[in-house]
Order: sequence, then C-alpha cells, then structure tokens
Amino acid sequence: MTTENVHKLIIIGSGPAGLTAALYAARANMNPLVFEGPQPGGQLTITTEVENYPGFPEGVMGPEMMDLFRKQAQKFGADCQFKMVDEVDFSKRPFRLVIEGKEYFAHTVIVATGASAKLLNLPSESDYMGYGVSACATCDGFFFKNQHVVVVGGGDTAMEEATYLTKHAARVTVVHRRNELRASKVMQERAMKNPKIDFIWDSAVTEVLGEKNALGHKKVNGVKIKNLKTGQITEFKCDGLFLAIGHQPNTKLFQGKLEMDPVGYLITKPHSTATNMSGVFAAGDVADPVYRQAVSAAGTGCMAAIDAERFLAHEGHD
Repeated sequence: MTTENVHKLIIIGSGPAGLTAALYAARANMNPLVFEGPQPGGQLTITTEVENYPGFPEGVMGPEMMDLFRKQAQKFGADCQFKMVDEVDFSKRPFRLVIEGKEYFAHTVIVATGASAKLLNLPSESDYMGYGVSACATCDGFFFKNQHVVVVGGGDTAMEEATYLTKHAARVTVVHRRNELRASKVMQERAMKNPKIDFIWDSAVTEVLGEKNALGHKKVNGVKIKNLKTGQITEFKCDGLFLAIGHQPNTKLFQGKLEMDPVGYLITKPHSTATNMSGVFAAGDVADPVYRQAVSAAGTGCMAAIDAERFLAHEGHD
C-alpha cells in the first residue's frame, strides 16, 4: 500500500447518484476516484429522452445528460475511470478494492451501483428499448398520450404502473403469465375497476414488433403474445411495451459484506446514507426500492458525499 494508492473517497457506480456524489466530493477537495462500472452513466444511458429532470425544459437525451454530469464532476477534479470493481474488502481500514487485478485503498466508499430492471431477455426487446419499450412508467408514460400500451407483470409494481399509465394512454392491456394477479387486493381492485385497463391471462410476450423508417428511427407497433396453455401465438397491436416484473439491485459484489434486505437493496441508517459498515455509504437506486428516479438518486448522491466528507473530518482525514 503506497500513499498515492490510498484515496479519501472511492465511488463505485456512475449514474446520477455516483456522479452527483463525485461532483460534491470534488468541490470539497476530496479528490474522488470514480469507477464507472459496466454501464457508464447508469440506466439513463438506455433512456432516449428525459423530460422530468429539473432544469431541462426542452428535455434532454439520457446519455447526453449523464455526459454533462460527468463533465461537471471532472471540472472540479473527479477522476472518472471506465473500469469495473471486481472485489471489495471492508473488513479493515483503509478499505481495499480490486480493479482489473490492481489494488486500490480508500478511507471512505460510496456505493452507487444502481438497480437493473428485470427484462424478458428477448433480442427485439433490447432493440426497441427506449423506442417504445420501457421499464419505467413515471419516466416514459407521458410519451404515450392517447395511445395503447401493454404492461407485462402481475404484482403490485405492474398494477401501479398500469394504473399510472391510464393518466396518459387511451388503453392499457396487462399481460400476465398466470390466471390471477400476485398484487395486493387493494392494487388489484384499483386496476380491475379502471375502465381503461384490460387483461390477457395465462400469456407471455415473446417478441416486440416494430418498424424502422429510412432515417433509422424505430417505433413499436405491436407484440407477439403466446398463450401458455394452448401454445397459440397471436400478434397484438400496441404502441408501447412496459416491463413491470421488478428490479434487481446490483449488489452481488457486497453480499455478506453490507446489510441488505431480502431482495438485495442496501439498508441505510435513518436520515443518512450510512450503511452498517462505518465509512461505507450507499446512494441512488441501490438503496431505493421505492422512487427509482434520476432526481432522487442525484439527491442521495449529494447526501452521501456530505456524509463521507463529515466522516473524514471526524476521523481526521480532511
């Protein structure tokens, strides 16, 4: 361990939470080192247009916005590297991280690895992601005004998303693998009573159908639906597909090292971003199963940087 290899703060992850934490930490002269991970910029890089982030009245492309976040953090001295963290050891201080076979050490760590929407893993699904396929109704529902959308799922999330989408869409069709919902009674009743929502039971979406124009613009115009009891496949016309089969927090790296809930979301102390490990903080979707918005992730990124700065000052590392 050499002095130049011991950092005040290492941030793992580079979505709105990680890069906001980097901005605040850099301005506080903490010289943060950011490892951007497998998806630099986080989930927003697969979002075509963001219209609900304050300060962008005309909207902004997801990748462009994350690039602005990164540039702002780098302007104040954040060191952003497109590398993956392979291993962490929080058992002693300074903490040890292994990146591409090389060891790095840090007095504090902010975990901002996010969560990934569970997908159907269809090639056509990834092809139209952001062009009619979405995993976030509150992010993208607005783009489907007076249109017909399909929601896949049968739990509380799916019913919540379907109900929310009726504010914008003319019709919402829920496709579910079973013949009854897993959602709570209240959520089920709300969705069933909504005149804009109908259901297709015992079925699964097997393909996303769409068209590309001469300029290369893509648009969803239907899905293939397979009845799981009869095996029959039908083409179903719609303008968009929303996946509501849950999210998986990206916390495999921290299993057995940080406290998490049964799903894998990191648990933080009340009114804080502190995890159960002193000096390790969590920000963004990795610790947020509820809101999952860019603006709320950025807010907790700011909080985590302030928490880390105060922790370092208290420990005498300022």
